[in-house]
Amino acid sequence: MKKFISTLSIAILGGFIALGSYKLFVEEPTAVKVVEQSLPIKYASLPTDYQGHVLDFTAAVESSLNTVVHIKTETMGPQSVNPWIDMFHQGIKPQMMQSSGSGVIISQDGYIVTNNHVIDHANRIQVTLNDNRTVDAEVIGADPAFDLALLKIDEEDLPFATFGDSDGVRIGEWVLAVGNPFNLTSTVTAGIVSAKGRNINILDFDPNREIFPVESFIQTDAAVNPGNSGGALVNTRGELIGINTAIASRTGSYSGYSFAVPSSIVQKVTHDLLEFGNVQRAYIGVSIAELNQELADRLGIEDVAGVYVRGLTEGGAAAIVGIREGDIIYMVAGKRVNHVPELQEHVSRYRPGDKLKVTVKRGNDLLEYDVTVTDRYGNTTVDTSARSANVRTKDAVFEVVGKQELERLNIAMGVRLSQDLNGRFKRAGIQEGFIITRINKKTIEKPEDVVSLLEPKEGGVLIEGVYPNGTVAYYGFGM
Repeated sequence: MKKFISTLSIAILGGFIALGSYKLFVEEPTAVKVVEQSLPIKYASLPTDYQGHVLDFTAAVESSLNTVVHIKTETMGPQSVNPWIDMFHQGIKPQMMQSSGSGVIISQDGYIVTNNHVIDHANRIQVTLNDNRTVDAEVIGADPAFDLALLKIDEEDLPFATFGDSDGVRIGEWVLAVGNPFNLTSTVTAGIVSAKGRNINILDFDPNREIFPVESFIQTDAAVNPGNSGGALVNTRGELIGINTAIASRTGSYSGYSFAVPSSIVQKVTHDLLEFGNVQRAYIGVSIAELNQELADRLGIEDVAGVYVRGLTEGGAAAIVGIREGDIIYMVAGKRVNHVPELQEHVSRYRPGDKLKVTVKRGNDLLEYDVTVTDRYGNTTVDTSARSANVRTKDAVFEVVGKQELERLNIAMGVRLSQDLNGRFKRAGIQEGFIITRINKKTIEKPEDVVSLLEPKEGGVLIEGVYPNGTVAYYGFGM
């Protein structure tokens, strides 16, 4: 028994010695005191802002949701321009087509901004407010070059959007898209700003109608689908920073890329349409190109930054102050520009006669010029002749032609066919943009003259006029 206890004691002692030896010679020592700490646990899906605060979109939604409206349009379907088809299908009227989009209320007395393509060629426009009231809307003005339109409804004390600073929008910033995709009214989606100053070549270029598009979109990954066009892009404070306009998709539905017109352009265009009846475009008289690495290498330019001046308009604003071909436009109004859309966006905010500081790089020198911007024809005064001049009938929209354009075309007066709503003029060969100067030998001074001479007319009509490129044309057709 004693022998067993002795053996057990020795074994226990040996175990302690072995354990102590391991602690001393084998286990890695630590030089600091180990402190147990509970780590903060968060859901991985909760978005945070750049300061680490958990984002809550509810306030932004509450301030913007009631400012977004549902727009429904009725448009006369296309008619045949084949006389043989018309011969055998007389009496068959084109069908009225319906489509929808979105709009944003920007004043309490009922002014609404939307995309031009939402209401283009519409015979009737209806607006449904977020409280389900439906009213007819009037087109105050539209500009396809920016794809924007200004509407008016006869209502008061409406909630309206507050404009935000689209220049201050940062890539990676959270944004919300508010609209009516697939007729799902009052839909809100969230995403981040993916890029700025994006050109996707989606807007029409039509010199015959004097459409020279400006694209400098805010790109986001907020879900946008058909029906969102004209709706609001807002920041987390609920401020309007853009009008949702387009998506890049191979299927026609959202694929991760959506584009909005920046609020800086929206404000300029809507103010011009309201004040002048048309958009006062500014030009500096340069032909420009992207300064990429290939062009920089070919020209021996080390710094690939800015927009390359490849040509100048003779007698244009840039040439007058001394800007030269081969210069690199580095800054506009104190803001850096690296891409053509950025330059076009900055210049488009100005009106003819405004002064614009342009910084160019020539060799190793940075030179500043005060450029007085002009309209497309070199004039430095705004054109006010189109104010409240549009007349809409069941067949077309007619508008007054500006004084400066009349002088350029060397005609005394005329009225432009702005929109052919049901193809009546197209069937006679008359294209949109045509300036009507005489009907049946009678001079046309204002849109009402066209209406009075065409509306009650039966039999043949002779229409004379000129296109913006100076081409004179004559059309005869039966009413």
